[in-house]
Amino acid sequence: MIGMNIRILRKKLKMSQEIVAERINVSRQTVAKWENGEALPDIHKCKMLADLFQVTLDQLSSNMSEAEVEQLGPKGKHFFGVVKVGERGQIVIPKQAREMYQIHAGDKLVILGEDATRGIAILKSEDFLEFADMIRKAELLEEE
Repeated sequence: MIGMNIRILRKKLKMSQEIVAERINVSRQTVAKWENGEALPDIHKCKMLADLFQVTLDQLSSNMSEAEVEQLGPKGKHFFGVVKVGERGQIVIPKQAREMYQIHAGDKLVILGEDATRGIAILKSEDFLEFADMIRKAELLEEE
């Protein structure tokens, strides 16, 4: 399972076994043995591989299908699908995203935007307000 994930992630990132070996400080043959299931990387090498492939250790070691590995985003980033904007600007936040970020009916959300990337971010208002309050308090302490 780890070996298959290493192979798929390596190919997804268009890396050769040589490049992976160089970055992890092992031989190309070692990477080949990992991918073929003849050997397993130690925990330190697994951490290095996870960092290289921008996945978590859990993702690297999970029993995932090739399609699931292909859909992995960089660590800390998720793709929940594509949504359609309704006539009045409404969108439906995918169930997986609502569950992961504990968004429930009636929650207040803050919408932020950035001109350069034309990106939009959605945050729970209480988390945003808590963060803003933390910044305000830090500025007040700095003034004293």
